[in-house]
Amino acid sequence: MITTVWPALTEPKRRAVLELLRERPRDVGELVEALGVSQPTASKHLRVLRDAGLVRATGVAQRRVYSIDPAPLMALDAWLAPYRTLWNDRLDALGRYLDEEGP
Repeated sequence: MITTVWPALTEPKRRAVLELLRERPRDVGELVEALGVSQPTASKHLRVLRDAGLVRATGVAQRRVYSIDPAPLMALDAWLAPYRTLWNDRLDALGRYLDEEGP
């Protein structure tokens, strides 16, 4: 799953889509307007995000409303956790060193 999430997140417009969807579900028209892209471009980005499992679409009347699917992001967060701990430990050690050295 992570192997499909990484490529999907590398594109700035797709990250912008996720930021917008983090606020609330939106239809394609809202995303087109907020991103300042054409409808085909927005649809292309949404297809990549959907294929990676990051968003899901539901039909509401004649519209498709997109929302975030948190499962892939939770898996990515779990995968990053050991690295986050590694960096936090190193930054804590740097902070202690700088405190000991003083001004």
